[in-house]
Amino acid sequence: MRLLVLSAILVLLASCGDRQPEAQVVNIYAASSLADVFHELERDFEAEHLGVNVVLTFAGSQVLRLQIEQGAEADVFVSANPDHMGALVAAGFIEASPVLTRNELTLIVPINNPAQIESFADLPQVERLVIGTENVPVGRYTRDVLGLAGQRFGANFESQVMGRVVSEESNVRLARAKVELGEADAAIVYRSDAVFSDQVRPVSIPDELNVAADYLIGMLVGTQASYLAEAWINYVLSARSQKVFDQYGFVSP
Repeated sequence: MRLLVLSAILVLLASCGDRQPEAQVVNIYAASSLADVFHELERDFEAEHLGVNVVLTFAGSQVLRLQIEQGAEADVFVSANPDHMGALVAAGFIEASPVLTRNELTLIVPINNPAQIESFADLPQVERLVIGTENVPVGRYTRDVLGLAGQRFGANFESQVMGRVVSEESNVRLARAKVELGEADAAIVYRSDAVFSDQVRPVSIPDELNVAADYLIGMLVGTQASYLAEAWINYVLSARSQKVFDQYGFVSP
């Protein structure tokens, strides 16, 4: 009997010894256009912070804001539009929101460029254009650019381009995918979304027509992972991480 009890105790101790400590989790809610660069920074951060699990959730900034307002368990939020971050700050969800990085828009076309778009001024000749919806940052910025372009290329430019829109997407990744799949002749996305796709090529938007998109980052008030949230924010704001952002087509603030 004693042998059986001793064996049971040894088995229990062995099984306890095999258990790995639970990882500390920090939940990052970020705009879709940050997916590539954040995945790289996630790997680097976890390598330097053993036992930490960075959980990344990507969507349009407006979708993430709504989820946070409805009680989503986010620890850090990164918005591609100051309005969505500002709303959360005003409502007391977030206290401080420094600029993390910047982006700008570009036009993308398939590698074979069926519409023969060589400059932004050629945009009215496309048959199928994809842009962001009006309530997402990239869609709002697109309309700002088209408004400025109308002043330069003529009043009809904006209406002609909007008349070529066949799809309005909720985030830039979906817009880019339409071009990659051959379902669109062009799309207006962030410059960072054109950098690492071998199925599209960018057509630049003149600087005087383009807009700067600020990405704001903030820690959620009352988060249970404040130490890790602060560590992540400091990490991605660091000079070393900013070089990674540059490699992915972003612009340091």
